[in-house]
Amino acid sequence: MKKQIILLASLFLFLGLHVINAQATQQECTIKYNLFKGDYQSKKYEEAYPNWISLMDNCPKLSINIYKLGDKMIQSMFKNAADKTETTALIKRIYEQRLEYFPSKDPAKVHSDYATFLVKNKLATDDEVFEILELAYSIDPTRMGVKNIYRYFQGITDANKDTNPQKVFDTYDDVLESVGEKLDDYAKKLRDLNAKVDAGQALDKRQKQNLRAYTINSKALGQVESGLDNIIIVLSTCDRLIPLYERDFKIHKSDAKWLKRAVSRMFNKECTDDPLFEKLAIAYAEASPSADAYSFVAGVLEKKGDASGAQGMRMKAFELETDPFKKANFKLKFAQAAKKRGQKSKARQLAREAIAINPNMGRAYLFIASLYATSVNKCGSSEFEKRMTYVAAYNKALRASQVDPSMSSVARKFTRNYKANFPSKKVVFTEGVNVGDPFKVKCWINETVKITSSGK
Repeated sequence: MKKQIILLASLFLFLGLHVINAQATQQECTIKYNLFKGDYQSKKYEEAYPNWISLMDNCPKLSINIYKLGDKMIQSMFKNAADKTETTALIKRIYEQRLEYFPSKDPAKVHSDYATFLVKNKLATDDEVFEILELAYSIDPTRMGVKNIYRYFQGITDANKDTNPQKVFDTYDDVLESVGEKLDDYAKKLRDLNAKVDAGQALDKRQKQNLRAYTINSKALGQVESGLDNIIIVLSTCDRLIPLYERDFKIHKSDAKWLKRAVSRMFNKECTDDPLFEKLAIAYAEASPSADAYSFVAGVLEKKGDASGAQGMRMKAFELETDPFKKANFKLKFAQAAKKRGQKSKARQLAREAIAINPNMGRAYLFIASLYATSVNKCGSSEFEKRMTYVAAYNKALRASQVDPSMSSVARKFTRNYKANFPSKKVVFTEGVNVGDPFKVKCWINETVKITSSGK
């Protein structure tokens, strides 16, 4: 009995000492963390370094800021180091430990940032960088830097373009679908914040930060599609797509995902004249009786001359859709179909209806801008009147970049082109009008703009 009492007392003493030691260690970690953070914020990196190393060695789970702030500090030291061997090893350790102790805290971005560091400083081979980017991509491509998305996709293209082009197309579609979902999410958030600004409501500090972050991220992601298109432009031609999809159609004729991607690519690359497009569209509608599928069938009916049937199918697609952003996309498709029929005024009306559903739809504004720009010769009898049509087009393209950050890169190309075609000072003077005066653009546009000169 006495022995049991002694054993129990010893056990409680041991456990008590263990708890006390754990508490002391935790307290010491907190003290070192606060000292490190204070020195870091004061940019006293030499003073911050010993406490940071101690945290890395002894308190790796205390806070993710050990890695976030430590990364910035060591990268700053890396720039100024004569011998970069030690700092390079430390940066590698930061990424590895962060992924080990905080595996769920934005791992795709961590891998992407590490790849960027290695590429920027030429510290890894292309294959080594690709392996890291492959990990990032497998987790969440939308958290990768835009340049790294391009690097990864270029690697996929180089490795598969001759032997497995479908792999290239699948990767392209995966990226764009992920990016599209992210852009829709940003668009919804931006719409709500911009509505407050337009209503004269003041944004708090957090909302201002979010507005800036969503705008920056939308601009970056908005460049992805055109960048990837530039990489696979040689692969994604009708001459290559048609034999590929003809070959694989029997295998995938009931696979809604494959059919959607195939018919979408055929549509986007204007391969719709080939009979395969109709076969794909009908198979997609049978595999997935959805709004998206019916919109492609509408295109088939339009091509066959069944305008009434096409219109009915488009309306069916529109009514089936419940997401307002997707409904706006359908309205824009209706507008594009009207443009093909030569109904520019109707096309603009439909584009405006799309904007009414989604006020931040930059593509709809760019569509109207292109309608105006292609009407220059019909909406003016003199050089001045024709060139003023470009001012109307410019205003719409400018609005696109204002409401939709993801379209800003594309919109800039439009605005540069339109601005170059504004009336010159001489043309304005000869017309006997003044810059800043109102002017109504004629014909179907029937829109008043301010007289603007190219400045030349």
